[in-house]
Amino acid sequence: MTRRDICLIGVPTNSAGKPNGVAGAPAALRRAGILKALRKRNEVHDDGDLSFHRPTTSKRDAHSVVVGHGSLVSMIRSVRASVSHALQQNEFPVVIGGDCPILLGCLAGSVQTFGPIGLFFVDGHEDAYLPHQSPTGEAADMDLGFALGVEVPPLIQKAIGDSLLSPNLVCMLGPSDKRILQNANVKSLADRSITYYDDVTLRRADIAVLTRRLTRQLASKVSRLWLHIDLDVLSTRSLPAVDYQQPGGLNWSQLEKVTKTILTSGNVVGLNLTIYNPDLDPDKGFASRIVRYMQNVLS
Repeated sequence: MTRRDICLIGVPTNSAGKPNGVAGAPAALRRAGILKALRKRNEVHDDGDLSFHRPTTSKRDAHSVVVGHGSLVSMIRSVRASVSHALQQNEFPVVIGGDCPILLGCLAGSVQTFGPIGLFFVDGHEDAYLPHQSPTGEAADMDLGFALGVEVPPLIQKAIGDSLLSPNLVCMLGPSDKRILQNANVKSLADRSITYYDDVTLRRADIAVLTRRLTRQLASKVSRLWLHIDLDVLSTRSLPAVDYQQPGGLNWSQLEKVTKTILTSGNVVGLNLTIYNPDLDPDKGFASRIVRYMQNVLS
């Protein structure tokens, strides 16, 4: 990663339509010292938590069938504006959620600033349910699908703009839900033209070598990349403080290797971190572990 000042942006959102859970992650990570940790090796300023309309119901919207539809649109717009501003100031946005739909605002702000962008999607889930297929109605089930332009509700489409991502500019690393999708009769993105490596493949590989090759391949197609990190790519043993646990996953060392290798390519313009639920971490020990991870990969 080329040396640029970091802009820390908090997005206290929970696509389940609740004010707690993952929405508390930005505050918990600040209390755990993320700002101090990042400042040991970088110039950092904290933009604080973004303002947007908070959800008032956990019920699905009648038209989009997405929970918290109005709040989601408001959040996307706020993240888009903040990320675009940071990029225009030649800063490196580090966006901490909250949950995965913050990615839509991050990508929209990046595309607004630079044009076409590639995506490293490091996540334990594919996040590409069609809205009516989602068992929860949470936009966290759908964010990558929306970014790829699949069945995007009109107001969300207006908030993100057109053509956020082309499938051939996406590299997905770490999903472990392919069998769950198959059992639900949902088509996996592994069957499309994205680059796809599940958690088993990553654990068996030389992660640094594989990730370096994938980074070169993606950077040969597009000069700027965004990095999405959903912490449920980790095994439950490594991080139990997530809402939707599932078998498999990486350990902290493997995730650090993936992240560092992608960042050191020099092509990444920003990253977002999601899904930590401080309510499931009574002594906040995992908040400290996340802070240490972020310090390590951004040093």
